[in-house]
Amino acid sequence: MSIHPAAAALRERLRWRLVAAAATPLSAGRALDNPVLDRYLRSLVEDGADALAVLVHTGRGPFLDGPTRRAVLAAAVATGVPVIAGAASPADAEQAAKAGASGLLVFAPDSADPVAAHDALWRAAALPMIAFDLYARPYPAGVLPEILAHPGVAGLKVARLHDALACQAGIAACLAADRLAITGEDRMFGPSLLWGAQAALVGIAAAAVPVTAAVLRAFAERRYAEFVAASRRLDRLAATTFAEPVDGYVQRMLWIAAAEGRIPDGYATDHFGPSLRAGERDQVLRALTEAA
Repeated sequence: MSIHPAAAALRERLRWRLVAAAATPLSAGRALDNPVLDRYLRSLVEDGADALAVLVHTGRGPFLDGPTRRAVLAAAVATGVPVIAGAASPADAEQAAKAGASGLLVFAPDSADPVAAHDALWRAAALPMIAFDLYARPYPAGVLPEILAHPGVAGLKVARLHDALACQAGIAACLAADRLAITGEDRMFGPSLLWGAQAALVGIAAAAVPVTAAVLRAFAERRYAEFVAASRRLDRLAATTFAEPVDGYVQRMLWIAAAEGRIPDGYATDHFGPSLRAGERDQVLRALTEAA
């Protein structure tokens, strides 16, 4: 299937790379502090993230205003690693292109025609796209092969949460289309690599990056005994951070980021997610200690 040279280049640039889905640390008043953001993003790269995904679900991109989105993009691009920007509209795509992003993570379209929605983003900015098969809004039956055949699509992020069969089917379709299969499976990370994924874009790398990077590196380098041990550590952490309510993972990862010194405690609040039960922060930090 034909692929645009720009999409092919991003496909190869991200192969066996860890893309950290970064959070957006905001103050109690929901304000962005540029130095805080810069230190946070650079800490992810220093600890093993090969690229950054910003303004995606973990970063609460759909909730952020224009100036905040522009500041996040600028800070991410300034780190010097490839930046994948969350995009739901042609305007998002244009903004990402102007900022110097390397590609787009396409939010699952509300449109009845997902193929046309992807094409609209491509025509707006000509940035390579990563399609996104999300558990909460999976692509309709029969649509995924059409998405993967688009010349601007470099790969597919599979994030089916606990549906192993759907994850395997998505990876197989991606490989058949000669696109990059990217795991977004925080709860099935190790297995998804065994099923054929060759890169990762995950929210669990919004903090505790070395725990996630160790799994991907060991598998890519065929150090399988280390891969098994690292997978067990990551699975234990993921079981706590991606517990119900699942969308609470953003708050849990912000707690970890603060505990690791990546952000101040005053910036470790997810203003857009569900309320979590009392005492959960201590449980999350115990899981971090065990995983490390």
